Amino acid sequence: MKQLGLLLFLFSLISSAQVGGEQVYSFLNFSTSARQTALGGSVLTLTDDVNQPFWNPASINAEMDSKMSFNYVNYLTEINYVSVAYAHTINRHIGTFHSGITYLNYGTFIAADENGTETGTFKAFDLAFSVGYAYQIPHSYFFVGANAKIINSVIEQYTSLGVAADIGIMYNNEAKPYRFAAVLRNAGTQITNYTDLQEPLPLQIQVGGSYQLEHVPIRIHGTLDNLQRWNLSYANPSDSTTDFEGNIFDNKPTFIDNLMRHVVIGAELFPDSSFSLRTGFNIQRAQELGLNQTRTFAGISLGFGLKLKRFKLNYAFSKYHPFADTHSFSLGVNLY
Repeated sequence: MKQLGLLLFLFSLISSAQVGGEQVYSFLNFSTSARQTALGGSVLTLTDDVNQPFWNPASINAEMDSKMSFNYVNYLTEINYVSVAYAHTINRHIGTFHSGITYLNYGTFIAADENGTETGTFKAFDLAFSVGYAYQIPHSYFFVGANAKIINSVIEQYTSLGVAADIGIMYNNEAKPYRFAAVLRNAGTQITNYTDLQEPLPLQIQVGGSYQLEHVPIRIHGTLDNLQRWNLSYANPSDSTTDFEGNIFDNKPTFIDNLMRHVVIGAELFPDSSFSLRTGFNIQRAQELGLNQTRTFAGISLGFGLKLKRFKLNYAFSKYHPFADTHSFSLGVNLY
């Protein structure tokens, strides 16, 4: 039997919006965009970033025409996550299409038989290709969009193929300082399974918005994540208490604790300038990856953006654990 324990553990870490081990293709909910990552990983209302349609297809617009982005994430251990995004406007009547490829390589693993004898090595990776389109509802400031995805996953000799779709809607009036959006992500199914077991995809429902402060160059972003599942909390065994008689009691999460696990917030300083600073806080990640009585800064992300004529450079730093930092890089290119 192959040693897949470490691989399954990594799958659970990457699924930042789902309980690990319950869904297949969890990598679809992990951001490769440095700007997105710096803002907490769940922003829905960016309109000037060609990577945004990965998260909300309703954001596809003509401003993204002929723009391409290359994204790289130096994740945990040997894991490398890359993606490419591109948008092209056919004409003003047909509109703009978006396409993207994401590839997650988990590295090389040692294979062993049931007796623990090493038999070689094997690799594992996930791959997804998406095409998206958005449409403005006539005589309104509402935009609707959809992505179609083909997904392939390989773990040693086991493979799986799946299809999924994203549907998004966004309110965007350029004369107003606010935007709102709602997204249904990863609605789909496996076409072929790793084994005889059919596994669900990491369905995700999100609503979010952003607000540009009037006299300060700061844009605030907020998202309510994982609305398809209310209860995201759990009783942590390491946080239990013991009375004088030796009875152990779990400290069950409160209503407010569970509510806050749905919240992701972020902020951009000088969002429309040639240089911008960003920060974000993912509360669920902080709760799940934090350590008792230890300040780990889990859930916090920081980053910056730099515009140089036809190029955009974005960087993000994310904290998962005292000994596990993640660095994300994005290079945007204007091809015309």
